[in-house]
Amino acid sequence: MMNHQFHTRRAFLKRSGQLALSGTALPLALNLAAMGEAAAFDATDYKALVCVFLYGGNDYANTVVTYDDPSYNLYSSIRGGGAGQTAGGIALAKADLAATLLTPTTAPIDVTGATRQYALHPAMSGLTRLFNAGHAAVQLNVGPLVLPLTRAQYSGTNRTLYPLPPQLFSHNDQQSIWQSSSPEGSTVGWGGNIGDLALSGNSNATFTCMSVTGNAVFLSGDAALQYQVSTSGAIRITPATAATVYGSSAVSAAMSSLIQQTRSHKLENEYNRVTRRAISAETTVTAALALPAPTTAFGTDGLAQQLRMVARLIKGQSVLGAKRQVFLVSMGGFDLHDNLIAQQPTLLGQVSAAMTAFYDATVEMGVANKVTAFTASDFGRTLASNGDGSDHGWGSHHLVAGGAVKGQAFYGSAPPVSVSNTAAPQDQWHVGQGRLLPSTSVDQYAATLAKWFGVADSELSGILPNIGHFGGAGYPVNLGFML
Repeated sequence: MMNHQFHTRRAFLKRSGQLALSGTALPLALNLAAMGEAAAFDATDYKALVCVFLYGGNDYANTVVTYDDPSYNLYSSIRGGGAGQTAGGIALAKADLAATLLTPTTAPIDVTGATRQYALHPAMSGLTRLFNAGHAAVQLNVGPLVLPLTRAQYSGTNRTLYPLPPQLFSHNDQQSIWQSSSPEGSTVGWGGNIGDLALSGNSNATFTCMSVTGNAVFLSGDAALQYQVSTSGAIRITPATAATVYGSSAVSAAMSSLIQQTRSHKLENEYNRVTRRAISAETTVTAALALPAPTTAFGTDGLAQQLRMVARLIKGQSVLGAKRQVFLVSMGGFDLHDNLIAQQPTLLGQVSAAMTAFYDATVEMGVANKVTAFTASDFGRTLASNGDGSDHGWGSHHLVAGGAVKGQAFYGSAPPVSVSNTAAPQDQWHVGQGRLLPSTSVDQYAATLAKWFGVADSELSGILPNIGHFGGAGYPVNLGFML
């Protein structure tokens, strides 16, 4: 009890929940916990975070593509490019990148001191426009870390001093670690943890954490629950809300009464209480979605429709009673051990078009500087080709878009383009086959977003368990990409 790390509001909430198991302590415990959370921050304005998760592990090297001649030539050689900087293997042709060249206000510098240029994949013209207009940024080489790590420490055997993220290169575990800092089986994510702190600022806490992509640990908090909607709207409990059941309005009314009425049996009563809450929430969401939708055109693919629904929910935030919201959308298909050149353009084209339309919709609604969307994925992939694709990696490059983003800029360290295993500086930031050793942790990435959202420095350790290991030279807690 004398260890200060156990005295955060989050720890207090957990202990209060444990105390509540005694039964008689329940009302006091929950009220005290709510009082603790209420002090987190004052949400007087509206803000939303939108996580765009790319399931399968997106190939970083063909997403944010090195463009300056020395680096491009290395990239092309490693990935099997053709003569004269033409396409080949899994390398993109340099000429095809000219239209998506990124023009930062300050050129990134790699660890060798060389100036670097980057372009986005040719299919990502929308996000190129946002970046070059100052509304999007690139975070270079970010991935899960327990603490700052060198290649020598990674290759060593002292896991007490230099622990690795568990189950590296495993899809399910790395998805969970990105979303929760813990491997598969974790029940609390950092998006949900942020939501915990925002609950008291929302008049209807149910809509603090909202998923348009099914269940995921990212949005689960200690107290915050993820409310799931589809791209069509709230998910209905049909027998309770249908006009008729078996063709009879009387049967519908009877069913509605049965599943909502107060019961003497505790478990039955709790079940019906949850049902009543779900029906009430569906009614509220339907009312919010009845407002005129943004007129910005979205694509018909799954990600575009998910982000369109998020835009509509943001449009209806006053009806939902929300001042702070965390959303999750996603798409799969990025595990491209094969057919990388054939399949990644469609995937990245959809990501770019959907995120661009979403940003344009926030501009239309007048909330662009209040909404920030960011990408995440299981891991990056190998720079080396396996013949027709790339294999599981570690660090990756990610995009952040929104009116509050300090855009037209690269953040973090530009990794050299190499697959060699030497003691040279350019080989210290990969762990074989061009798998990037992250120079920025997910905790730093998340902390930067959380601080913009309103989370205090003192609350970060309760959201991100490894953040206390960062903050030294080269590993700032705040990466600086948010205003």
